[in-house]
Amino acid sequence: MSDTPDSTPSRPILILVPRSNSTPGAGPVILGLSLGERARLAAKRAGFAQEIDLTAGTPLPPASGSLLVLAAVEILAEVSWLKAAAASSLVQWGALGDRLILIPPSQAAAAIEALRPGDANMGEVIPALTQRLGTPGSLPPGIDPMIVAGPADYRPAERRLLRALVKDTDGFMARHFDRPISLAVSRRLASTSITPNQMTLISVVIGLIGAPFFLSAQPLWQTIGALLFLAHSVLDGCDGELARLKFRESRWGGVLDFWGDNVVHSAIFACIGIGWSWANGAGWPLLLGAAAVFGTLGSASLVYWRTMRPKTGTGPLYTSVAKEPGKRFSQVLDALSRRDFIYGVVVLALFGWVKYFLLLSAIGAPGFFFALIYLARKESRP
Repeated sequence: MSDTPDSTPSRPILILVPRSNSTPGAGPVILGLSLGERARLAAKRAGFAQEIDLTAGTPLPPASGSLLVLAAVEILAEVSWLKAAAASSLVQWGALGDRLILIPPSQAAAAIEALRPGDANMGEVIPALTQRLGTPGSLPPGIDPMIVAGPADYRPAERRLLRALVKDTDGFMARHFDRPISLAVSRRLASTSITPNQMTLISVVIGLIGAPFFLSAQPLWQTIGALLFLAHSVLDGCDGELARLKFRESRWGGVLDFWGDNVVHSAIFACIGIGWSWANGAGWPLLLGAAAVFGTLGSASLVYWRTMRPKTGTGPLYTSVAKEPGKRFSQVLDALSRRDFIYGVVVLALFGWVKYFLLLSAIGAPGFFFALIYLARKESRP
């Protein structure tokens, strides 16, 4: 075979190899998935053409212009460093100890020839490749996988995976209060049969149960409703965390999560307005509730129609209110759309003052909707 790469290199291929002959094929289960299964799913998400498990006796692929990635089966596969490997511009094969081997398209054919059927672990693969390809170079920055060699590594591996779930778009309160709680819950749920969509429905039901408590003007009942509203917000993070941990993200899940949040917000606005109307014996608080609901559902409909509906492929469905996120005005709107305000609702509820939250929302929610219309017009200009 020739070592010359194909004119049109294909997508990379991940080959899972044990570090030693005593290594179990699938590896330990970390947050609901075995290491082998996690590696295959992560590679697929990172754009790899196929994932081959030598421990299962799967034959090697034919020589091609593909980048080959040989990973120990004990490796903690993550989409981030797999994407970095796929984008690598190595001109010579590189290795990170006995953890990971990258073979560029120009040497793929020679590497396949060097991998004999008897090569069942990294201890045999690396010498065979060194003899054929020469001394390996170092790997590029951004590729730093973790080896899960035994039970002592399980908790550090879980922490590494959980840390990766924290979003850059999280608000201050969400990052420092909501996220630690939701991650702890997701860690417990990862090994259960609860699905991300079921978690979404659970959080929505909790939020809707909290809404009727705002019909009362009493601080105690309002505080219970506010705490249930906060619990909804915290648990709402679990659906996305479970989906990313177990590679079960779906378009339907994103739609359910987005509209579930907005239905809960609308129900709470409506109940505060009705409760205020009952307490005052007047009808005008109903108008405030209607304005807040109109602004909420109008904004949600506009964001869904403009930024979510056209999306295809994998990845989160809702990331920003803008088609072109990153510009200053859209960044301000994204910041305003975060849910740190729920902590303010809890404080107001302690004194029975949630009506003032509705008053602000009756102004702010329609204002946000009209700001989105302005953003849409601005983005539609050539």
